[in-house]
Amino acid sequence: MEHRAGRVLIPREEIAARTVDLGRALGRDFAGRNPLLVGVLKGAVIFLADLIRAIPAPIGIDFMGVSSYGATTRSSGAVRLTADLSVSIEGRDVIIVEDIVDSGRTLGYLRRNFATRRPKSLSVCVLLDKIERREVDVKLDYVGFVIPDRFVVGYGFDFGGLYRSLPDIHVLEPPPRV
Repeated sequence: MEHRAGRVLIPREEIAARTVDLGRALGRDFAGRNPLLVGVLKGAVIFLADLIRAIPAPIGIDFMGVSSYGATTRSSGAVRLTADLSVSIEGRDVIIVEDIVDSGRTLGYLRRNFATRRPKSLSVCVLLDKIERREVDVKLDYVGFVIPDRFVVGYGFDFGGLYRSLPDIHVLEPPPRV
């Protein structure tokens, strides 16, 4: 079945404005500190790039790769580490930057993993919250948008490695079969 980027769910202008709001909030909440933003690969890369430009404070960045989807459209439930941090987070203010939270399993895994590394503080900034799909209760400190249970592409979100470069967030059409 041929899939395509369907209707625009969130236009680029709204993404940009909300990202600036989130950056200002982070800058205000972490004023006088040097937080480390950890982008979750690969989906959060575009959001992280825009977010760090919107934070009016010194920050550090690093990346962590995790996978729970493989080649499917639904989480397998098993979270797998694909790339680890390159710096220590012990004693640091850490902000996990995630593209989307749906079941909450990946974020739950990250929170547990990071807690063992003894950060000073641990916060989460997520662009999209698909709360209808939540299976694991996870705390989100900064949320861009709450969206319905739709498979989305664009602005870093992909389907089979495609559509990440679209500037808007679209609903994938037709919906993938589960």
